[in-house]
Amino acid sequence: MQIQFNIDCKAQGHERTETYFTTVISDALKRFEDKITRIDVRIADENNSKSASDDKRCVLEVHAAGFKPMAVTNHADTMEKAIKGSVEKMKHALEHHYGKLQTH
Repeated sequence: MQIQFNIDCKAQGHERTETYFTTVISDALKRFEDKITRIDVRIADENNSKSASDDKRCVLEVHAAGFKPMAVTNHADTMEKAIKGSVEKMKHALEHHYGKLQTH
């Protein structure tokens, strides 16, 4: 499972962020690692570092073998919360998607 980051905001420490969240994403989606080929993580600060609530956005796009890509978006006041929220949304989306396939 390959994880690629695209960080559009002026956040410091991109390497630390990518290393830490690669582990967080891998652990959260470990159950689906044999189905997922790639995960694209896009992070942006929607108002260019001005202080506002829920101005950090994380889009998580999962490419699974044999299926169209699935994407979720989460907004939060920090980059960490935005990423963790999108990971939880994706986890639920994958559980729903693969759960439906098993019942049919």
